Amino acid sequence: MKIIFSAISDRSNTNFNLWRDFATSRLMPAELLRVDDGPFHGLFEGTDLGSLLITRSTFSAVRVESTPATLRRNHKRDTLAVTVKLSGTSVCEQFGRQAVVQPGEIAVLDRASPSVRQTSGPSRSLLLEIPRERLESLLGDARHFSALTIGRDLGSARLVTTFLDTLLHVETALTADVAQRMSAIAVDLIAASIAERLAKEVPRPLHGTVVVQRAKSHVEANLGDLTLDPPQLAAAVGVSLRRLQELFHEHGQHISDWIWQRRLETAAKRLADPGCRHLSLGTLAYGCGFASQAHFSRRFKDKYGMAPSEFRHLADRAIAKP
Repeated sequence: MKIIFSAISDRSNTNFNLWRDFATSRLMPAELLRVDDGPFHGLFEGTDLGSLLITRSTFSAVRVESTPATLRRNHKRDTLAVTVKLSGTSVCEQFGRQAVVQPGEIAVLDRASPSVRQTSGPSRSLLLEIPRERLESLLGDARHFSALTIGRDLGSARLVTTFLDTLLHVETALTADVAQRMSAIAVDLIAASIAERLAKEVPRPLHGTVVVQRAKSHVEANLGDLTLDPPQLAAAVGVSLRRLQELFHEHGQHISDWIWQRRLETAAKRLADPGCRHLSLGTLAYGCGFASQAHFSRRFKDKYGMAPSEFRHLADRAIAKP
């Protein structure tokens, strides 16, 4: 990661004002306040990894408030802020819930709703800006998991921190295609850690969300299974077909529609991926759960308005452009 802002002089007030202006520009508009009279130092490092904007921030004690007024100026309401704590302790509040986040722990905040974050001393964090749809499509409404401490006692949380640390050490050696794939893996790992945290206590209103997430994870892991259908999926997650249908309907979805949607979206990603260019259309279709190339072509054209071969050709041309 590269240093993109530094305020480490002996002039604390100047340091804070410069840091505050950069923070609201880089991250999102918010009310930033000092919470003590000690020296203030701030540092930002940043990188674009695939489709993810990642910022590592080091700063003295501050309070950050996202208010209705600042949210009206926020153009990142379609993203969620995922914070991985590296040092120090933070307290986050949102939707009536409070999370105390210590080193090695993770917290998510919804950038479309008011929130408060505060540190009582020097702090260092890694912030990932993740498209809201990427997490909510798996986990449901962000209010269910915002300001929830995802502790380092969870194996999946430790995997997230280890993966991100390694990834940021080798990022300069990654091609654009590999960086994109690695960023997708990072988001999947974060989603898995949130799901594991939700499953620990599972308050009654969240139980359905956890079941749906488990079902969607099973779909992702078994897209190539030609026999995957709603009854098999219900059996895999341990609920009746009727109950699983009800839970999907609560999310505005149908089970079979979701399965075919993910098969088509995965096929489209592979068609556009240079690393899959060696796969014939038939092999690619079969690997995404389609019984035949004709069936694949018909469904693909219905969704994307063009044949798979044309889609691949256009993707190749876009990549070849200087």
